[in-house]
Amino acid sequence: MREYSVPATVTVSGEDNLSDMVFATAERFGGSVLYRRKVRDTWVDVTAREFAAQVLAVAKGLIAAGVEPGDRVALLSRTRYEWTLVDFAILAVGGVTVPIYDTSAPQQIEWILSDSGASAAFVETAQDRDRLGAAAGRLANVWHLEDAADQLTALGMDVTAVPDEQVHARRSQVGAEDLASLVYTSGTTGRPKGCQLTHRNMLTEVRTVIAAAPELLNANSSVLLFLPLAHVFARLIQFGAVHARVTVGHTADIRNLIPDLAEFRPTLVLSVPRVFEKVYTGAKQRAVVSGRGRLFELGEKTAIAWSKARQRGRPGPALRLAHASLDRLLYERLRAALGGRCGAAISGGAPLGERLGHFFTGIGIPVYEGYGLTETSAAATLNMPRQRRIGTVGRSLPGVTVRIGDDGEVLLRGDVVFRGYWNNDKATAGVLTGDGWLRTGDLGTLDHDGYLRITGRKKELIVTASGKNVLPTELEERLGAHPLIARAMVVGDDQPFVAALVTLDQEALRTWRDDHGCSAGHDCDKALHEEIQGAVDRANEAVSRAEAIRKFAVLDGEFTEDGGELTPTLKLRRDAIAKRYSSEIEAIYQS
Repeated sequence: MREYSVPATVTVSGEDNLSDMVFATAERFGGSVLYRRKVRDTWVDVTAREFAAQVLAVAKGLIAAGVEPGDRVALLSRTRYEWTLVDFAILAVGGVTVPIYDTSAPQQIEWILSDSGASAAFVETAQDRDRLGAAAGRLANVWHLEDAADQLTALGMDVTAVPDEQVHARRSQVGAEDLASLVYTSGTTGRPKGCQLTHRNMLTEVRTVIAAAPELLNANSSVLLFLPLAHVFARLIQFGAVHARVTVGHTADIRNLIPDLAEFRPTLVLSVPRVFEKVYTGAKQRAVVSGRGRLFELGEKTAIAWSKARQRGRPGPALRLAHASLDRLLYERLRAALGGRCGAAISGGAPLGERLGHFFTGIGIPVYEGYGLTETSAAATLNMPRQRRIGTVGRSLPGVTVRIGDDGEVLLRGDVVFRGYWNNDKATAGVLTGDGWLRTGDLGTLDHDGYLRITGRKKELIVTASGKNVLPTELEERLGAHPLIARAMVVGDDQPFVAALVTLDQEALRTWRDDHGCSAGHDCDKALHEEIQGAVDRANEAVSRAEAIRKFAVLDGEFTEDGGELTPTLKLRRDAIAKRYSSEIEAIYQS
């Protein structure tokens, strides 16, 4: 059993709550631009003073509408400015925000509304209101985000006007131990479970991250939020931005992400590994199409070599010269795709992989990888500018203790750990020990100096018919490194050998077909099979022969969230995939 901890560097008093930061920032730095809001294709500044006034006005409307302290209020919407505004208003009146992914199925939405006992809800569209189903009839109010601020502001100023003092009186009654949010885990199996996150949980997280990495979150920083705010990772940045006076923009349509990045020009990008993979693959495809494919390959190798040399100590003169030359020829163009000012990125939700970590560092955008769960209010460990090791998820944040159990499971303890699942004592007892340790369900190792490496999930461990234990994560990551491969899932439970289901990136596939001058005929299929076999062979180099992938099947299309194969945070739903492609899996082992 190994353990690593760092003493806490911040404190949260019993009277502190999340809404305090809005009004404290407005009072001390009222003219600071907290948000840039896109209105009719133009980015409009919102100062700290203006934002606090809007939060106060919406909070008054919520009180007038009958929202009481402790009431659960659901928020079903894509990422947008109004999401953040309403979230802070709910917290300001002592309410409990219940985020719901806009991609959730109607059955999931009904379950969350029912299980949480929500008394009101905010939705983005009329279609979203319809998706509330029968649960809508049990809600006292359903507001549309588009005009909710105006409606609630007007309600708070009606004949039964709510004075400012009433909101502040409500706020003063909310303490650190009070429930701030019920965040339902997207889950890879079963019904979502509501994680009870208190004001202390999330304030500890926010203050700790800002104190530990001031270079990333400060008054000169800016970030464009495009991840779902229903995810605790994006929500942390939302809170931290107000606390540290980071300028925030929102964009919901990923199809407009590149133009929005070019316009907004953030200094920091927050994302999940799949988006970084898409950025890399897209850049490589564009280079090939424009006749600069060899330059990109050289740039990729040099960037990775330069990053690895930097991690070991200092690159040699020849490598420094090559890197400087490629910076002018290639890397500047790649950074320009993210707006030209981005100097760092934070990745979470799944392992990024060393290859991409070194690549982005080498082109001038270091990606700081962290690790955490909804149950830990986002990050429990984090690579930071002064303490970073690519291939790991960093050291524990101050105030967090990491332990590796005898079975390899990662255990966590600290004030960021949630207080349990809502209405589910059995599930709570399954993950929280009597002395406060959270069983994460993840497997990992600790380097001698405390850097954590995640090696897989306990539930995802594959046991072959011969009794060999296989962790699929590394194989899947290495397969995903190939530009043609979108995602791969390793299979082999109770089977004689390990195999894989492979999906192809459709854009990359079109480029590959054009580049090889082949159609959908036999020759093309043969060449494609050989290409994927090469990726499988390279992945197998990382494991023993008993763990190696013997056969694979290439599936039509890609795994998608809409198809039920991915969670909203783009994790594989293994049971769903295995069930849907059972015939393909069966064919692998019968051939």
